[in-house]
Amino acid sequence: MTITAKVAAALCLLIALTSCANTIKGVGRDAANTVNATQNAGNRVANAAR
Repeated sequence: MTITAKVAAALCLLIALTSCANTIKGVGRDAANTVNATQNAGNRVANAAR
């Protein structure tokens, strides 16, 4: 492989890894938001039942 091909491959790998990290962080945030929303809904129902 030429130097240019190695550099291009390294850049592609770096972009792919960065994309995966952003996706994983986004899924984590979505899951946390879902938990928070479920807890808030449960609290509202509990308060309404009182």
